[in-house]
Amino acid sequence: MITPGTTMAAITIMGSGRLGPTITALLGLAAAALGARALARARRPGDGLSPDVRDHRPTTLVLGASAVLLGGIFLAAADGGPGTGNGVVGSAAAIVFGFVAIGLDRLAAVRRSHSSGSGAAT
Repeated sequence: MITPGTTMAAITIMGSGRLGPTITALLGLAAAALGARALARARRPGDGLSPDVRDHRPTTLVLGASAVLLGGIFLAAADGGPGTGNGVVGSAAAIVFGFVAIGLDRLAAVRRSHSSGSGAAT
């Protein structure tokens, strides 16, 4: 016999259809945060960073591309729409966060190349 309490508990538990896309969306969010940090560093010309300070741009690019790829796979495998518990919203968020991370990474690369080559005195 199913009681209302057990039915409600079954609805609120994150099922396997949501877990993968949620983790992928968090991966994309972390990549976007690293991309924003790399862009903030690239905007400061001549900030005197020592060479041992780690550059997060390669990590940002790999995590962002992984979020886009995995988000696309999860979105293609979902057999329902948003709100059905198949991870459609998480997959879409992962794709968006992944593209934002890749864009921030490319912007940081352009800014870093402009700031390193523009200050040369003749």
